[in-house]
Amino acid sequence: MKKVLFFLLSFLAFANVNAQIVNPVKWSSKVEKISDTEFNLVMEGKIEDNWHVYSQFTPEGGPLAAEFKFKDAKGNYELVGKVKESPYKKQYNDVFEVDEYYFEKKVTFIQKVKILNPNLTTIKATIDYQVCKEVCINQDNAFTFSLPKTVTANPEAVVVGVDTTQVDTTQVAKAEVKSTTTVEVAQPKEADDKGLWTIFIFALLGGFAATFTPCVYPMIPMTVSFFLKQSDNKSKGRFNAIFYGACIVLICFAITIPFHIFEGISRDIFSEISTNVYLNIFFFLIFVIFAISFFGAFEITMPSSLSNKVDKASDKGGLIGIFFMALTLIIVSFSCIGPALGFVFGTSLNSDGGALILSIAMLGFGFGLALPFMFFALTPSLLGNMPKSGGWLNTVKVVFGFIELALAFKFLSNADIGMDLHLLHREVFIAIWIAVFGALALYLFGKMTLPHDSPLSHLSVGRMLLGVTSLAFTVYLIPGLWGAPLKLISAFPPPMTYSESPQGFGSKTTVESNTKLPDGAELTVHNLVSFTDYQTGVAYAKKVNKPIMIDFTGKQCVNCRLMENNVWSDEKVLEILKNDLVLISLYGDDKKELPQAEQYVTKEGKEITTVGKKWSEFQITRFNNNSRPLYVLLDLNEKELNTPVAYTPNIDEYLAWLKDGVSKFK
Repeated sequence: MKKVLFFLLSFLAFANVNAQIVNPVKWSSKVEKISDTEFNLVMEGKIEDNWHVYSQFTPEGGPLAAEFKFKDAKGNYELVGKVKESPYKKQYNDVFEVDEYYFEKKVTFIQKVKILNPNLTTIKATIDYQVCKEVCINQDNAFTFSLPKTVTANPEAVVVGVDTTQVDTTQVAKAEVKSTTTVEVAQPKEADDKGLWTIFIFALLGGFAATFTPCVYPMIPMTVSFFLKQSDNKSKGRFNAIFYGACIVLICFAITIPFHIFEGISRDIFSEISTNVYLNIFFFLIFVIFAISFFGAFEITMPSSLSNKVDKASDKGGLIGIFFMALTLIIVSFSCIGPALGFVFGTSLNSDGGALILSIAMLGFGFGLALPFMFFALTPSLLGNMPKSGGWLNTVKVVFGFIELALAFKFLSNADIGMDLHLLHREVFIAIWIAVFGALALYLFGKMTLPHDSPLSHLSVGRMLLGVTSLAFTVYLIPGLWGAPLKLISAFPPPMTYSESPQGFGSKTTVESNTKLPDGAELTVHNLVSFTDYQTGVAYAKKVNKPIMIDFTGKQCVNCRLMENNVWSDEKVLEILKNDLVLISLYGDDKKELPQAEQYVTKEGKEITTVGKKWSEFQITRFNNNSRPLYVLLDLNEKELNTPVAYTPNIDEYLAWLKDGVSKFK
């Protein structure tokens, strides 16, 4: 599958090699009146097909997050809260090893402001953002919001339909006034069928696993036998047992209904949940409490008064009685299935998938929990073949406790990254997992016992195999402390950039001790010597009489990293880059402020205030291109040796391009 995707990306990149200036996002803005002194500043972007814009909440270490600047606020107005945005999509990026938050088709940003200066007529703002397809572009757009000059009793919204690529005062003057206080927010794209099925199946397996706990497993033969013996005939008994299972599924689904209501009130509630630091800490604490409960320290039970009332309702008989029997099972066995329910809820709410994802997950969980009851109702003759209850059930429960404890730290990691505390670095996270799964291996091998364990005279085959698996997984994790990628669990630990040793513990980050770096140069990927200032690099190239290769790149550029990892790492390519060229890497997303003397405003009114904006503007004005990555070969007169190339994942094609440029220089 990866090879197919690699080929597809190669084809798309080749088709866009000679792409010129592109502007995939068309912006408009409007002002919504809330009260006499409060307004919503609304920025809406229409995104071309196959392009996507990253959210302002994109995690550190990933693609460039959207940033907003509101000018001349002091004494004129104040910002009320942070910029709100329409629901985004979430997808794991295995290059950056973080989740990407992005928008497709359309995006809406809203900033609430309170006016302090009654004579204020306009508010100016800018957005810096990254828009990507097979290449990434850094763009910034300016907005001019025209405030209403008169105040009326009725709320009204002043809509300014401004494409900020061509903002002028005539467009603002033509602002259309509409009687509305609502904002049309982009609808999130629904998850595809394959993704929903995957969620359903994993939740189903979780529900099925929950049946192998001391609270549920003994109930299976008892419940099925009860229905078969209490009914007039076997067909009716089987129907009642199957209906009992269906009620379990229905109850699990019904738990999610309030979340659909919440989502109707606030469409971005799931986005807020998944990125909220305090909710992530709350989920961490809940998971730890559930894990300790599974270890046998205490039991989490529902109030006895509730279970007694529901149990009495089940005596009514008929289908209603069966429904309350199913509800009784869930309440009474909560100490065993509660942690599993918490895991499904926690991961679903943290997925930004909306109430639909939660409902699909709970349907799967309910079906997995009900499946044994339904199966043995249809095949009662197999009841006698079920393994007898015993101490092994508590072992299963303890294993779930260890897994629950390990997963808890994913939520704590989210909170730590969100607050940028750098307390739970990647190495610390992996060390915790090594300790948890190492302890699990010791437990399974009988070297540790917990309060409710039965005496262990020997290891069963299943327990031994599970112990070996846990031990092997623990050993697999250990190299992660020294920078190994750990692709099997790449979705769980913090990214490599969020670590004590981003290059890997003990990695060589300097050239040979007897080699001195040129002034203004630094060591980059694959120990390549690179200049980050254009003029400094050109001067050095003239000194050593070598052609120049400009690498228009970005710190958060996915395809730049793919090129470096998959193409530049090739032995023949790397040899040319090291020996035959002077490499100049210009980062278009560098947020470092330029010295005041170097800041300027372009003819189009764009403010160049950072290093990244400087090199982005240089790329546009000099090479009429704003895509990244972009590779340009120049001679010592700073003229192009051949046609620049963008993302080129085919090694042979990229190597041929390098050789062609070097040959023409010679």
